[in-house]
Parts: sequence; C-alpha cells; structure tokens
Amino acid sequence: MGVLEMNEAVRKNHAPLVQRVTTIADSLFQGQRIVLRDATDPTPVPPRTRTVTLVRGDEPGLRRESANHVLVTYRDPNSESALGKVIAAMAGPNDPLAADPESLAIFALGDRLATSDIPILINGPTGTGKEVLSRFIHAHSDRSDGPFVAVNCAAMPDTMLEAMLFGHQKGAFTGATQANEGFFRAADGGTLLLDEIAEMPLGLQAKLLRALQEGEVVPIGSTRPVKVDVRIIASANRDLPTEVAEGRFRADLYYRLNVFPLTTRPLCERLDDITPLAFALAMRHSPEQQQLHWFTDAALAMLKLHSWPGNVRELENVIRRALLLAHGKPAIDAEHIIFDSPARLVQSQPQPAQNLASSAPDQPTGRKLSNIVQISEARAIMETLDACGGNRVEAARQLGISERTLRYRLASFREAGLAVAGGRR
Repeated sequence: MGVLEMNEAVRKNHAPLVQRVTTIADSLFQGQRIVLRDATDPTPVPPRTRTVTLVRGDEPGLRRESANHVLVTYRDPNSESALGKVIAAMAGPNDPLAADPESLAIFALGDRLATSDIPILINGPTGTGKEVLSRFIHAHSDRSDGPFVAVNCAAMPDTMLEAMLFGHQKGAFTGATQANEGFFRAADGGTLLLDEIAEMPLGLQAKLLRALQEGEVVPIGSTRPVKVDVRIIASANRDLPTEVAEGRFRADLYYRLNVFPLTTRPLCERLDDITPLAFALAMRHSPEQQQLHWFTDAALAMLKLHSWPGNVRELENVIRRALLLAHGKPAIDAEHIIFDSPARLVQSQPQPAQNLASSAPDQPTGRKLSNIVQISEARAIMETLDACGGNRVEAARQLGISERTLRYRLASFREAGLAVAGGRR
C-alpha cells in the first residue's frame, strides 16, 4: 500500500501532478498516512491526518487550513512550483525534503541501511543535511521507538567531551556535583549521531574505538564498564582519509566507522531540491499564518542561479529575509531574494560573454544540466540586452523580469567571471 491515499477525483483531475508526487512520497514518507483531496470532494477532512487539498486554478496559492491540512492551488501540473508546493505541504516537521533523483536515491539507500545495525559514515559539506539523513535512517529502523541522540563533537571543549560521551560519577572531577549518564547511555536502544567526528581529539578517539568494539562504556570515576546497545552514525565535513594520512584521525577508528559510507552533495549540485526546500522553509517560518507565501517562477529561477556556499543554512537565511521583504504580499518575487553573498553562476569553466552568444546550446562549458540551463539563461539575457542597445529597462520588459532582477543577474555573471557590459537605463 502506498503512502498517499486519494480518490478517483484526485487521480482524474490532477493526474500529471499526482504521478510525480507519488514517486517522491513513496521515497521520503514511508510508513506515514497522507491524504490527497480534490477541492470538490464533499467528504469531511480526516482529523489528525496530514491532508493536502489540490486546486487547479489561474492564480497560484498556498493556504494552511489547519495544523494538518494545507490547500495548494497551482496552474501548471508540470511546473517545479506545483511539485515543490505539494511536497512541502505533505512533509512533517522532521521529514526530509528532496526532488533531485540523486537525493532520492540517497534516502532510498538510507532506508535499506536502516534495517541493519552496521555503522554508517556520512561525508558532506556543512549544511547539506547529514543530520536529516541520520534521523531518516533512525526513523526507518527497528530502533525508531528508541532515542535519537545527536552530539556535535566540535561544539564541546575537549576536556568535557569524554564526560559527556561516556558519563561520570559524582565527584569524579572538580565541578562534578552529581553523576551524569552520558550520551552513549542516553542513546541506549536507539541511535547515536557523532557529528563533526573529525574534530574529536586523538586520545578520545582511542576510547571511542574501544566503546564501539566492546559495546560498553566506562564512566569517568568508575571502574565498572556499562553495557550499551547503540547504533552509531558518524558524520564529517572534512575528508577523513586525508585526516588519517596526516595523522589527525586514527586509521583503526576510521575503518571501524566506515563500514558503509554515504555522501551528501552541496545544494548547488542538486538544484531540483531547492524548490521544495524553499516552500518548506517558508511554511516553517510562517507558523501562525493561514495565507502562506508562494514563489514566482522568477524567484525560483534566481534561487537556482546562486552557488549556495552555505548550502541549506544559507537558503534558510535567504527565505527568512524574503518573507520579511514580501510582507503583506502573497507572492515572493525575484526582487525579494537577497543573498548572503553576491550570486554566482554555478559553472566550472567560465567563458567570455562574446563566446556565450556564439556557442551552440549542445556545447555548454559544463556537462551538468544546471550548467546548460544557466549558460543558456546568460546567453538569452545578454542577447536581449544587446538587441535593446544596452537599455536595461527595455531588456527587462522583454525578458519578463524586473530591472532589479536583471541587475542581480548581470552582477552574478560578473562574479562568475563573465565579461558583461553594465548596460544603460
């Protein structure tokens, strides 16, 4: 049985969109009950059940009917906007969000790994969802009823990390006025995420290795080991083989943890994830609002143009900023998108502006689809600007974007190393 429940009216009136949504829901929301409804459905909305009502209309919209019920109005069932809105509306507060095929493949693999207790090592830049993936694995495991404990090894002083991990007895050291069980025992029967494990000091790495091998911990101040039943997931934003080669990380611990490695990619390499993430973040930061914000195609295109050096954390900053700038308006447009740093084209080999106009569409500088789209966009903008004699106002009118958006795009091209003229008003 699938994740989504729907009647014949939904299948008939929203078939193209439902087909796309179903595949993603089956990957991300397994074990949950989500009801898809058509707006003409006269039956009562099921209480305490996550419900999404679909409306096909000329004016896009997003409306929170209740804590568990969202109404989605869309125009084009094949658009990124429609898909992103529905995925975001279906997701719970702790559910992952993805639409990129490789991201969905990672979650599918995580679901398979959840059935075992083998250690997992997740590598990836900061802000790419390593903890989200860890929680997903825990939630789909036989340990889902047990605790999930996340420990940031970089956030605690070295002198305190051992006591926080393994626990301590009362009076074991100055300031230990009471006993503490430690994170290992707190996670007993569940999952322990050791985040930023590359920051753990070498001396403590040896004690961690013993705890993993023996399945027991020795609290500071005690001589008796305590058995623990914990599934370990470790994550790092640095290359651990390099850390091992340079003597900063123990090889034996690395091989103990690296039973099954996973890698989360930067946001700029999974552009299809941006739209559902943007809608979900907008909903998260509008908890009390009934009328929710939605993104125009121009705003979504601008989000996909950025290189996202801060990954999802930077995206969250941009969305919160856009919500403030669009206050009182339901639509977030390109003019409301302000980046933490100047936008950069996502391409590996910048080429001069004059070459962009002459190169064929099937010969982009980069091989990824995102490169093709962005270079084609740059070419279209600069060809239009040239045809308008450098007049930015007229070029923006012909492109269907605001002059401010055009200025942002031109600045992005310059940041990416493209020689573009500034144009004139």
